[in-house]
Amino acid sequence: MEKTMKTAIKAVIRKDIRSITVNRQLFITILVVPLVLTLIVPSIFMLVIHFAPEELTEFERILTLLPLTDQSVDTGRMVSTLVFNYILPLFFLMIPIMAASVMAAASFAGEKEQRTLETLLYGPLTVKQLFYAKVSASFLFSMLVSWSSFFVMLLAVETENYFLNGRFLIPGANWFAVMFLVSPAVSLIAIILIVRGSAKAQNMMEAQQKAAFLVFPVVLLLAGQFSGVMLFRVWMFAAAGAVLFIAAWILLKASLRNFNYEKLLL
Repeated sequence: MEKTMKTAIKAVIRKDIRSITVNRQLFITILVVPLVLTLIVPSIFMLVIHFAPEELTEFERILTLLPLTDQSVDTGRMVSTLVFNYILPLFFLMIPIMAASVMAAASFAGEKEQRTLETLLYGPLTVKQLFYAKVSASFLFSMLVSWSSFFVMLLAVETENYFLNGRFLIPGANWFAVMFLVSPAVSLIAIILIVRGSAKAQNMMEAQQKAAFLVFPVVLLLAGQFSGVMLFRVWMFAAAGAVLFIAAWILLKASLRNFNYEKLLL
C-alpha cells in the first residue's frame, strides 16, 4: 500500500511539472523574471561600473560597510564585489518566489479550471497526500528554476566581467547561504501559502494575486541595502534561512493538519 501511495504521489508531481512545461503561456511567465534578474539586471550593473565610473560615487556609503577582506584601493573592483556578492543575492530571492507563485497557483486552482479535480479526488491519495504532492511538485520545479537561473547568471556575469575588466569574480559565502538555505526556505513558505490559497481560489489568477505580497519583504531589504542602512552578511543570511526553514516546517505541519475536503471543495 505504501509503495502504491509513493507511486501515486510521484505521478501527481510529474503531471504537475509537465503541465507547466507544456503550457507555453505559463512557461514564458516563469522564464521572464529569471531572465530579467539573471541577465539584464547584472549586465546593467557591470556596464555602469565599467563605462560610467563617475556614477560609482552613489555606492560610497555602502562601500564603507564592506568587510575588510573585500576592501580594495580599486573602487571598481569593490563595487563589482558589492553588486555580485551582496546586492544580486537579494535580487535573486525574487526568482524562487515568482516561480513558486506560478507553479503553486496552478496546483488546485488549475485542476478546477481544467475540471480534473474530481478525477484527482477519486484517486488513491487522500486530500492531505494530494496537498503534499502539490507542494513537492512546486518546490522541485522552483528549485530547478532557481539553480538553472543561478548558473546562467554566473556564466553571464563572469563572462562580462572578464571581457570588461580582465578578471573573474569569486562567489562569496552569501551565495551559498542564499542557494542552500534562504532560497529553499522562502520558496517553501511561498508554495505552502499559495497552494492553500489555490485550494480556495476558483482560478489561477485569483490564486496568484494572493502571492504578490510575498515580494514586498525582498523589496524592503533591497531598499535597505541601497540606502546604506545595512549590508547583509553571510551570518545574517544563514540565520534568516534557519528561521525561515523552521517557519516553513511549522506552516507545512499546520497546513497538512487543517487541510480537508471541505476547504478544497468550497
